[in-house]
Amino acid sequence: MFQTQPSRIGVRYPHLPTMYDLPSEDPEEPGLPDRFHELQPDLLSQTCQSPIYPQENYLAAQDLNLYYDLEHPRWYKRPDWFVVLGVESERRQEELRLSYVTWQEEVNPFLVVELLSPGTEAEDLGKTVRDANAPPTKWQVYEQILQIPYYAIYDRYKNTFQAFRLAGNRYRPLEVSTGRLCLDELGLGLGVWQGHYQGVMGLWLRFYDREHNWIATPSEQAQRAQQQADRERVRASREQVRADREQVRADREQQEKELATERADRAELTLRQERERAERAELELQQLKERLQQLEGDRSES
Repeated sequence: MFQTQPSRIGVRYPHLPTMYDLPSEDPEEPGLPDRFHELQPDLLSQTCQSPIYPQENYLAAQDLNLYYDLEHPRWYKRPDWFVVLGVESERRQEELRLSYVTWQEEVNPFLVVELLSPGTEAEDLGKTVRDANAPPTKWQVYEQILQIPYYAIYDRYKNTFQAFRLAGNRYRPLEVSTGRLCLDELGLGLGVWQGHYQGVMGLWLRFYDREHNWIATPSEQAQRAQQQADRERVRASREQVRADREQVRADREQQEKELATERADRAELTLRQERERAERAELELQQLKERLQQLEGDRSES
């Protein structure tokens, strides 16, 4: 677990608000800037299937308030997507988090992904300067306060993918020229994939496994299972057709054998009848010769 807050936080700060006390929405903030910010985090959540952490032991969240400061409990950031390892995932609808409160959860995120847009690019890239008496910037929160191990940034307008890893107390850029980032602690990798998601063609961030195969979404798994079932049905149908053909061939051969046997039987019967007729004719001829001889003998005596 990536834990930076003390476990006895409730003893030290007995009156800190929980997620039920803190706002989960800011009425002054605009909604999602575009559909991409809805689809891309959803694809990340669906493909974040860690072989190391059971599904009930990690949390993947999108567009959820992240409260981070004990001294200023109403300060928050709202990452486009993040994953926390070693926390209990919700199992009942009433348990679904309203926000993520670090002093309540006692585990900080492992990876944060920000999707660049023109209005947030400077802050996402750590290029904004903190104003006096203002909350810290997003970069400062991720890097220095929460010390989130991995920070990834994706710009769909320029198709650029950047990743950083915490080294000491500073983010260091990682080499992701191939468009892939290995996350050994998660047992997965994060990379740029080209394809259709929800019917939309483009370049998307999604997770891949240790063999560098893209993790399938549940719908893709169902589609593949259906395709496999269809292939099995086609294969079974072809096998049945072959079996039927073999049966027809066997039946034909049997019929031909039976016909050949019948013809042989008829030929044998004909031959036997011919032989019997020849024997009768020979017998009649012999009898005729004997009568002639007898007649000749009777004539001689007379």
